Amino acid sequence: MSHSTFEHPYFGVFILFVLTCVAFTLTLRLQRILSRKLAKKDREKLKLSTYECGPTPTRQPNKISTHFFILALLFVLFDIEVIFMIPWAIDFKLFTYIGLGNFVFFEMLSFIALLVIGFIYAWKKGALSWQNIK
Repeated sequence: MSHSTFEHPYFGVFILFVLTCVAFTLTLRLQRILSRKLAKKDREKLKLSTYECGPTPTRQPNKISTHFFILALLFVLFDIEVIFMIPWAIDFKLFTYIGLGNFVFFEMLSFIALLVIGFIYAWKKGALSWQNIK
């Protein structure tokens, strides 16, 4: 039994998706072209200054320390760990009931061991201290 593409129940949805993508792309391109053509070409000194009002800056702004970034990555890593452990803990009784309790337990132990190794590595590298990272 041969079905044509036009008879597929989701063909209309596909066509709407394609039309939406094309319209979105055309709108973005038209907006970019119009903004380049209609924008003022003169460069005023006030527009090129750092502030439009207030005091003139006297020094470079401080850069954000990479320690914030590294700590955020470590937080996300160990926060995601909990997301994996909660469903495991909820379904552990079911796995034990069907005979996979030991396998699942040692699998989670190996997962925790990898996380502990990563934590120790980050600690030894100094990622958790606020001094320079080695």
